[in-house]
Amino acid sequence: MKQQTKVLYEKMVDFKRFGTVLLAVGIFFYLGVIIPVEAKTELALNLMVLSSTSSIALSILFFIQYKQCQLKLFEMDDHEDLNN
Repeated sequence: MKQQTKVLYEKMVDFKRFGTVLLAVGIFFYLGVIIPVEAKTELALNLMVLSSTSSIALSILFFIQYKQCQLKLFEMDDHEDLNN
C-alpha cells in the first residue's frame, strides 16, 4: 500500500509541475500576441495564438489530473486511518 501511495504522490507532483510549466509557456506565447511588433506576420500571430491556447488547455488538463490524484491520496489516507 505504501508503494502505491508513493507512486501516486510522485505522479501528483509531476502533474502539478507540468501544469505550471505549460501555464508559463502559454502566458509567454500570449504576451507575444498582445505586444505590438511591426515584424509580426499573420502566420506568426496565428501560430502564437494556437500555441498559447493549446499550452493553456494542456495545463488545465494536467491540473485536473493533479486534483484527481490528490483526491485519491486523501481517500487512501482515510482508508488507512480506518483500518488502523
